[in-house]
Amino acid sequence: MSVEWKSDLNLNESLGTAKLYTDEESIEKFSKDFYWYSPVLGKKLKDKRGDVIIAPQNEEEVKQAMALAYRLQVPVTVRGAGTGNYGQAVPLQGGIVLDMSGLNQIVELGDGYARVQSGVRMGVLERTAREAGQELRIYPSTFAKATIGGFVCGGSGGIGSVTWGNLWDGNVLEVTAYTMEEHPQKLVVKGEDLINYIHNYGTTGVVTEVVIPLAQKTDWVQVVFQFADFMGAVEFGEALSEDMSIPKRLVSPMEWPLPSFFKPLAKVLEPDAAVVFVEIADGSLDKTAELAKRYGGKTGHVIEAARYRKTMGLSDFTWNHTTLWALTADPAWTYLQAGFAPGRYLEQVKILKEKFGDEVLMHFEWIRNGGVLSPNALPVVRFTTEARLYEIIDEFLANGVEIYDPHTWMLDNGGRGAVSSMRLKKQVNDPLGLLNPGKIG
Repeated sequence: MSVEWKSDLNLNESLGTAKLYTDEESIEKFSKDFYWYSPVLGKKLKDKRGDVIIAPQNEEEVKQAMALAYRLQVPVTVRGAGTGNYGQAVPLQGGIVLDMSGLNQIVELGDGYARVQSGVRMGVLERTAREAGQELRIYPSTFAKATIGGFVCGGSGGIGSVTWGNLWDGNVLEVTAYTMEEHPQKLVVKGEDLINYIHNYGTTGVVTEVVIPLAQKTDWVQVVFQFADFMGAVEFGEALSEDMSIPKRLVSPMEWPLPSFFKPLAKVLEPDAAVVFVEIADGSLDKTAELAKRYGGKTGHVIEAARYRKTMGLSDFTWNHTTLWALTADPAWTYLQAGFAPGRYLEQVKILKEKFGDEVLMHFEWIRNGGVLSPNALPVVRFTTEARLYEIIDEFLANGVEIYDPHTWMLDNGGRGAVSSMRLKKQVNDPLGLLNPGKIG
């Protein structure tokens, strides 16, 4: 698009203390996220950039920047820390990238909830909450860098989802968002309408503040359980996830050779063994170990509760960090996001492994969806061509495995949330279609 509008940035427009970046290095940096996890997106998005970066420091400056964009009819792409994997924060049509990391205040830490600005890093919030005897319910494996606004608007679930479910499962209580109009309106959204702002890629409004529920702090022990075969590992994962007497934050089964990619753990992982990485409440190791034995497993590496958050944790190797370690070992790896069928997942795994062998490496994350225990997975796939990747996807679908396609930037094709409802909300909140255009059909 034409960037003649950039000259207007200096014409009687006050952005307050908001930072304005127009240099090439900053534009390149803030126009990117972790889309390169996908070789498909890597090719299609590598040349996409914004024209300027605006970094507001408070809500008023967000409002001013949006009013400016509306007057100039310039697209706005909202960015947190840029740890998303689907090009959520990559501007497809240039314009303004709105960096929200300056809104980084914890407004209120109450009993069972936190009210925070959208740029607060989740690692900071977790540490602050635990110091007060509470903790996050769910968070992504990138939580040390990820912002709460980026997670709510670009994520879905993560560590803790085995107990608390995904973002839609009561893990967002309220958002404050601004509309893209001549005079941006401040909306305080609760209840059913939250579905239009969770995992919305910033298409229906710019979120400036979030209220999330907190859990009571638990002392977590991290354990590697080792299995001779993956089937035993994933069955143990189901049994542990179902056992409500064992508090848990993580149940992550992986087949070999995925654990061989985890170089920092090389000395404590046995070769040729499938693993289940878990976080369980202190005092429950013996009971969990006994359960693992029923499925042919044994206790491996243990990180005591006293070392929690004081060293690299097992969650740094789970969820999409598993893919990152694989990519570090060999850039030819990529991944899928899949929902296997409860009651049929073992059969599905067997069929797909017979079909693809080591071209597809199984990595599950046991979670709850709407309260129902679900064998979700992030299989690691050896990439050769886009055509072959979608042949693999088609085979998953043919065997009843849902695919939430991580190789598209479209909300529609990613299988996320109520897109038809979001589309209607966008028409109201963003009548000129300026918010992250091209991400919702």
